[in-house]
Amino acid sequence: DIAAMQVQLQRQDLDDDARLHLEFALGKAQEDAGADAAAFAHYARGNALRRRQLPYDADMMRARTQRAMSTYTPEYFAARAGSGSAARDPIFVIGMPRAGSTLIEQILSSHPQVEGTMELPAIIAITRELRQRDGNPETTAYHDVLAGLEHPELHALGEDYLRRCQPQRREGKPFFIDKMPNNFAHAGLIHSILPNAKIIDARRHPLACCFSNFKQHFARGQAFSYDLVDMGRYYADYVALMAHFDAVLPGRIHRVIYEDMVANTEVQVRALLDYCELEFDPRCLRFFENTRAVRTASSEQVRQPIYTDGLAQWKRFEPWLGPLKQALGPVLAHYPQVPVVEELPDLR
Repeated sequence: DIAAMQVQLQRQDLDDDARLHLEFALGKAQEDAGADAAAFAHYARGNALRRRQLPYDADMMRARTQRAMSTYTPEYFAARAGSGSAARDPIFVIGMPRAGSTLIEQILSSHPQVEGTMELPAIIAITRELRQRDGNPETTAYHDVLAGLEHPELHALGEDYLRRCQPQRREGKPFFIDKMPNNFAHAGLIHSILPNAKIIDARRHPLACCFSNFKQHFARGQAFSYDLVDMGRYYADYVALMAHFDAVLPGRIHRVIYEDMVANTEVQVRALLDYCELEFDPRCLRFFENTRAVRTASSEQVRQPIYTDGLAQWKRFEPWLGPLKQALGPVLAHYPQVPVVEELPDLR
């Protein structure tokens, strides 16, 4: 198979889409064969091709993060206490892609009161509609529009979210999971319109997480993931934003460190269920027996008991991860803790 794919890459009539698929596939094949240098070279070429197809502006992402941090202050939330929908149904699992969110979803959806759905687009759709309320939706930060809404409008947005998600709720259970990782950027919106919803932040070692993204050709989106520097900056911005919410909404977001979940599964599962106000159920420890459909890149992993093989896999590729390390900065050195504010990206 490797030889056949290498032959195909020599074709002059191969378009970029076909070529990048072959590059990602050869990267995985060479990694499995232990040929790490060749594997990284294929991953790098595949990512470069995909990066040209999906323009991404890391500076714009940093500016958006800064706008969110300047909007969602203690004063903002104090003024909106009691607003939003009182519903307790949603459980949001947020964070970086490839950080263990599918594992958390599988554990929780093994509980008889929780339904796993999918990566729901409802929150992102609401942000788009908020921007449309301004005369310049392409340049408007929806945070500014949200900050101008009265309590009844925030309640209506929460109810609108529930209405949008209803078609995916097919089992009649009291709680459901929205596992859109990138919703971390919208944690302020979520708390504003659904103050009783649970929010779980899935976090994984930055090099393990980012390299896992780098190896993955996503079906859509995740434009930040096709360049090591872009990805390091994105991860650092994510950590800074979550640190901001930890400060302004203490205890509101429950963090699951992937390595802790692997090392002390039952302890972490019990803490997760406690946060969700759910009684312990042993089926959550046997999540791999759950037969529900899983449509993410982790679909195979969550069919097995938790294993440690993947924890240090990135170390084989460390010689080529220098740009990623530099972009991560102090976030890498402090993991799983968070650097002091002065060491985080200049977002304030």
